[in-house]
Amino acid sequence: MTHKITQNITGYEVVKDEEKVVEQAAKLAEEKSNVIQMHESLARPEMLLGSTYKIKTPLSEHSLYITINDLLLNQGTEHEQRRPFEVFINSKNMDHFQWIVALTRIMSAVFRKGGDITFLVEELRSVFDPSGGYFKKGGKFMPSLVAEIGDVVESHLKLIGLIKTEEISEHQQKILDEKRAQFEAEKQVKEPEAEGAAAFPEGSQLCGKCNTKAIIKMDGCMTCLNCGDSKCG
Repeated sequence: MTHKITQNITGYEVVKDEEKVVEQAAKLAEEKSNVIQMHESLARPEMLLGSTYKIKTPLSEHSLYITINDLLLNQGTEHEQRRPFEVFINSKNMDHFQWIVALTRIMSAVFRKGGDITFLVEELRSVFDPSGGYFKKGGKFMPSLVAEIGDVVESHLKLIGLIKTEEISEHQQKILDEKRAQFEAEKQVKEPEAEGAAAFPEGSQLCGKCNTKAIIKMDGCMTCLNCGDSKCG
């Protein structure tokens, strides 16, 4: 559209693209200013949402109970999100008391710091016990007690949506079920399955991807019945 100038021009100023970008960014920041983000100075509310997980290992006759309390951010808005705020570990076994207290305090500090906290999972799961690890019920190998704590943290982060679960497709799951059924039929195991037996066929090998004894050889190819990893691609 053309505008006719009816008055004398006394001055002018060219609006730069950079100024437009800054102005738009300022407006966007103002619109999102009501969104609460995690920060280490964020005060602890009177009530937190908590989940407690039980760990029973062959290393001790007493179980460990891990409680992770979550802070609900931006409740009732489209930005609503659960974030871990603190963690506690309790057990009757006092052998690990000192390092467990230290570990929970450091983890809680990382939770309150905000940002990406998913790195804690790999850091904890990469800890190996020099005395050797152990197998959980179902055949999953745990290199240490600390690694199993990391496994619990991963399960919790998946529960609240901070870690996206890589689910096996329906077609792939169907193939795995068929392979498993064929494998068990070939072995013709006549003895009834004992209570508490492994969730995968006897003689399965350890999978390097999911640390579960679930790898079997079918059609000349080593395939994991738990995560679907295959040497044949």
